[in-house]
Amino acid sequence: MTTPNATLRAVRMGMLMSQDDFARAVRDAGARAGQPNDANKRLVQRWESGKTAAPRPVYARALESVTGLPIESLGFGISVPQARVSDDGHGGHDMETIPNGTTPPAAYAQAEPRPVHGNYSGVWLSKYEYFSSGRDSAFTGLHYAVVLQHGNRLSVRSLPGSSDSPLTMDLEFDGHVATGTWTEQTASDGYYRGARYHGAIQLLVEPTGRRMSGKWVGFGKEFDVNTGPWELVFQSSSTNKATLEAYNHRPEV
Repeated sequence: MTTPNATLRAVRMGMLMSQDDFARAVRDAGARAGQPNDANKRLVQRWESGKTAAPRPVYARALESVTGLPIESLGFGISVPQARVSDDGHGGHDMETIPNGTTPPAAYAQAEPRPVHGNYSGVWLSKYEYFSSGRDSAFTGLHYAVVLQHGNRLSVRSLPGSSDSPLTMDLEFDGHVATGTWTEQTASDGYYRGARYHGAIQLLVEPTGRRMSGKWVGFGKEFDVNTGPWELVFQSSSTNKATLEAYNHRPEV
């Protein structure tokens, strides 16, 4: 018997994507990373039904890029994969659990080792400052966020319990400079009544790799351009379920 992957389905639905939309996003993420894949609606159905217990590495990396979450948090209840021929209609391969807990050489051949240095994946504290003209005061926005690195790209997604205003960033590295975009969906019952704000951001990475600091730019309600400081402070390199649960709360001011 198979166990449906309700977590992956909930994440997809929370992104307001159909299975076709989700498969297309996975393909696009693979293409952007230079690692094309053949994701389609049927493969998404197999993931969500539990018939495919785990995606192979090329799909796992694309799933992390699309959702902004580590593969361990997407409901795939496996830890050791084994290659097998998939029936996703494209003649590719997927993974399944090895009952005896051993790992064949083929699994190692498919997996790409992550670099020891220069990998910024983990949990970070996001902190930015902004001025509210309506309240004539400055405020600070705090989120614990999951950062996932794919080559020279970073995806940043806030943990749901750290704020009632979900935050996302998509960044690209060029040396020690990270440049990209940010989006925040404010709380429907908050001061901004569910307004969605977005803009650009550029951060400098400190030599220690434990802090990124810079400026954000965005539009205000009066069609003016606002800016302010923003920083990401390293908390943990782990992205396993226990670590994410430990940081899934509001940061202290």
